[in-house]
Amino acid sequence: MALFRKGPVGKPGEWYYCVKHHKVEEGPECRAADRLGPYGTPEEAARALETAQERNAEWQNDPRWQDDAPGGPGGGA
Repeated sequence: MALFRKGPVGKPGEWYYCVKHHKVEEGPECRAADRLGPYGTPEEAARALETAQERNAEWQNDPRWQDDAPGGPGGGA
């Protein structure tokens, strides 16, 4: 018998989007590596992929994250 079982971590009332099963789930159903969230509502969780895409676009266009820009963190002075 195992002393410690590794299982999904989360709480009921927290909503996640499972990228493995492509579904919204409440609480700890799938493992953390397969989930996006937590979100406050099932509707927010259903938009998880869209939200991630929007955030990625914002970060790609944020001058603070442009390492290859002249004068940037990796672009020289």
